[in-house]
Amino acid sequence: MPLPEIDNRIVRKAQRGDPDAFTVIVRAYQVPVFNYVLRTVGDRGLAEDLTQEIFLRVFQRLPSFSFRSKFTTWLFQVTRHRMLDELRARERRPRCIELDAVHTLSVVDAPAEQAETIEALWRAVDQLGLDLKMALLLRDIAGFSYNEIAEILEITLATVKWRIHRAREEVHLMLTRPDVVPTRHADASARRLRTADGATG
Repeated sequence: MPLPEIDNRIVRKAQRGDPDAFTVIVRAYQVPVFNYVLRTVGDRGLAEDLTQEIFLRVFQRLPSFSFRSKFTTWLFQVTRHRMLDELRARERRPRCIELDAVHTLSVVDAPAEQAETIEALWRAVDQLGLDLKMALLLRDIAGFSYNEIAEILEITLATVKWRIHRAREEVHLMLTRPDVVPTRHADASARRLRTADGATG
């Protein structure tokens, strides 16, 4: 489901330094930004810190937002660049990823077999390469169109389509391994991935 676009009048007020307007922006997008960051980096504590830093960066860069793109597209460009900075830094230092934290949002109160399937799905997504994961999550978590994803990731539309197709293919292959989840649930998850969206815009 696409993210709702905030009224440009609120953005303009925030650009002029109105704290109430910026609070409206944070409240509107804090959860989707956090969920996207969490699914990408796989560490809840780090995701919380990054989300705070992202909105600080958004506040600092708001005056440069020109309205040539959607605000949400620009917001997730800022999000992507901050995550890439962090991930590059993490490559140069030891890391400890809380793998279980990434699944918490999806499995609470779910029936046991369903929870097992959802957990397997997110573990499969977690194993994707960064490029594939970012594209897939922008589509299936944040709800962006292919064109918007191309703008956020600064790649071609054809590359976006290939990355999402490849990501779903890899997740499908991981889910259909007999040692991952019960076959009937794996097949259902795989079908949902293959038919997750029919639109290409």
